[in-house]
Amino acid sequence: MKTARGRKLSSTLWIQRQLNDPYVQKARAAGYRSRAAYKLIEIDDRFSILKPGRVVVDLGAAPGGWSQVAGERAKSSRAKPIVAIDILPMDHIEGVTFLHQDFSEDSAPDRLIEALDGRRPDVVLSDLAPETTGHRATDHLRIVGLAELAYDFACRTLAPGGTFLAKVYQGGAEGELLVALRRDFRSVRHVKPPASRPASPETYVLATGFRGGPREDADDGGDL
Repeated sequence: MKTARGRKLSSTLWIQRQLNDPYVQKARAAGYRSRAAYKLIEIDDRFSILKPGRVVVDLGAAPGGWSQVAGERAKSSRAKPIVAIDILPMDHIEGVTFLHQDFSEDSAPDRLIEALDGRRPDVVLSDLAPETTGHRATDHLRIVGLAELAYDFACRTLAPGGTFLAKVYQGGAEGELLVALRRDFRSVRHVKPPASRPASPETYVLATGFRGGPREDADDGGDL
């Protein structure tokens, strides 16, 4: 590449991959802000987690690809059925209430609940991801920690029967988190949509059928 002089090899490879990525091209053509929109589209096409009238919380929303998809598929007469949050700024999306804040801050869950204005979300989405260190075990622990924060928020706010979708890394949800998900949701499975690059360690945990509160009687509850 002519512009690669002085650029790190990793940056050059990333640019080449973006230019050659069919999902990047599809996202641009469709007006989506990121190729990640197709991850949610593919998951929803398979599992139908987004339906008209559903209230959705989008954690780790920027630049807004998932919020765009949620807004299209959950669109109804309700004012702003999507509430989103991210530490990074995000341009306005019609029908989305955006909070510019780090979700890991203590005040963030209460701000989201306030923005929901008395409504319980039907779906909590989490594409939260830490800055990677390059050390797979460390990165895995960090992203599981974020998934646990998202799960805690989902259990605090979800309507009965609700859905929780969160990014994890290969190895998936584990240990106490997996036990808790199986306890609190009727079905739990790991999903890697085609739009997720094969070389990427990311996968998603999808929990459906929120039981409405913690229970003592854990069961296997899913398809893992």
